[in-house]
Amino acid sequence: MKFTILGTGTSTGIPCVACTCATCTSDDPKDTRLRTSLLVQSETTTIVVDTSADFRQQMLLNAVRTIDGIVYTHHHYDHISGFDDTRPFTFFNDDIPIKCFALQQTHDVIRQTFPYAFGQAEQIGGGVPGADFTIIDDEPFMIGDIEVIPIPMKHGLIRVNGYRFGNVAYCTDTNHIPLSSIDKLQGLEVLILDALRYHPHPTHYTIEEANEMATMINAQTTYYTHIAHQIKHAECEKELPANCHLAYDGLQFEVT
Repeated sequence: MKFTILGTGTSTGIPCVACTCATCTSDDPKDTRLRTSLLVQSETTTIVVDTSADFRQQMLLNAVRTIDGIVYTHHHYDHISGFDDTRPFTFFNDDIPIKCFALQQTHDVIRQTFPYAFGQAEQIGGGVPGADFTIIDDEPFMIGDIEVIPIPMKHGLIRVNGYRFGNVAYCTDTNHIPLSSIDKLQGLEVLILDALRYHPHPTHYTIEEANEMATMINAQTTYYTHIAHQIKHAECEKELPANCHLAYDGLQFEVT
């Protein structure tokens, strides 16, 4: 499988609107971060994790032509707001709905946010997203030839899912991974893990907390994502453990 990290930024994206800090004005391309998302591809299957606020741009930048499934981590706006931009994938695929997989609460919030996509459109002009939702919890499921293993986590007070694809796991937007889920993360080649900033946050891991969690899970390589503008890529990278790195938009790797 090939993995492409589509975006590594927090909910505002980086640069942040109206900010003049060193990261937001940096000329290092690794300090420019679209909203968090992941692309997973085998020879026959393409999966997107979350339709971020920058979904359209991410699909164009990476020349994604088809999607076999969209997997949602949770219902926060920066992770679902690109849902409307899935419409072209339906237009150019004989109006076949995209298979979407989400926790019940995420599905409910998407229906409330985009009611016109679920039978409540007053009229059809530019079309509506075509989506066929499956409600998931913690049981593994298949999309094409790729097994998807949910990893239950907490994001502050709310339940969210990380996901494991083979020996790669994606655990964004979390500040607590329970021991039962850590058991599901053993033997990883690559872990992609939430690490927002240096100082504490009520719903995200700090860099220090992410380092501790990376040590506990002990993947061969760990990449940090959902990064805020308090983090400058080149400076933070120098301080991380040898097998831990800051992810950046467009980072690709393959796992057999």
